[in-house]
Amino acid sequence: MSPVATVGIVAIIAYVLGCAGLYHRLTRIPKDSRMFRSTNTPAAFHAPPVETEPYLVPRYETVSFADRTARITIAGWWIPVEGDPSAPAVVAVHGYTACRRDERILLAAGMLHRHGFAVLAIDLRNHGDSGRTGGRHTGGIREADDVLGAWDWLVKVRGLSPDRIGLFGISLGAASVLIAAGDEPGVAAVWADSSYGDLDEASRAEADRAHLPAILMPGGHAAARILDGPGLRSKSPLLAMGRLGRRAVYITHGTLDSRLDVHFADELIAAGLAAGSTGGSWIVEGSEHADAIVDHPAEYEHRLTDFFERYLGSDDPAASTGSTAS
Repeated sequence: MSPVATVGIVAIIAYVLGCAGLYHRLTRIPKDSRMFRSTNTPAAFHAPPVETEPYLVPRYETVSFADRTARITIAGWWIPVEGDPSAPAVVAVHGYTACRRDERILLAAGMLHRHGFAVLAIDLRNHGDSGRTGGRHTGGIREADDVLGAWDWLVKVRGLSPDRIGLFGISLGAASVLIAAGDEPGVAAVWADSSYGDLDEASRAEADRAHLPAILMPGGHAAARILDGPGLRSKSPLLAMGRLGRRAVYITHGTLDSRLDVHFADELIAAGLAAGSTGGSWIVEGSEHADAIVDHPAEYEHRLTDFFERYLGSDDPAASTGSTAS
């Protein structure tokens, strides 16, 4: 073999290894994530600077169920409405390297619960106490099956009507619930906080943020197809918006988001309007990635619960007393 051919082969191998390394670096989920070790529960958690006492829920159940493909076990907390087994329910989904112990998820769960909603807070695959499949995330594409496993559990085990079930997600969780709703026409309403839109664009932004060379991106996409399947390019939150029709979707995003730029929200909102979806949006001035809920808890609670009350219905105890947390 000529020296030129040898150099070429070595260069190709180095490129392939570099691309695989890029894909792994951008998508891996550390087993020792700080959030996985958190002691937060619905009954006791802190979310500075928010006073969390009004949002604590003392009674909840640890549950588990299969994802929609029945290939992995998903862990969760079921937070029912005492005395009302038919109360509308919301599946709450965390972001990348977080889990159901995330204070933002527990804060949203408390907001919803005190307005008459049951909540199912889950750990996505490779996060928290759920099963692991390769230790990488897929931008919400495989994770959507975890969300739909939760939706199936509410329908089949809890006996809820699909029109009484909504989805709530933050960051990776927001992408997951949008894709899940695109896959399942029975999903009634979706709240997506700080999602990306197009997967390729989000990958490029993440590579730029990590100061990785752009030349590795094509090979990174190839590595994704090899390691996690060819279907990864066929779905995204942006594509899902076009499949939701007139269903209710609420998009919220902070203007100072340094992880996923606010223009992703603009794209999702435009796609939803083009498809005829209802719901609304809130672009939060001055908030960083997924921080709107702690920056503006009272307004977040009002908008969140009003949205789900409008599209799922609720016997809202807080509304009857005029109670609103600050």
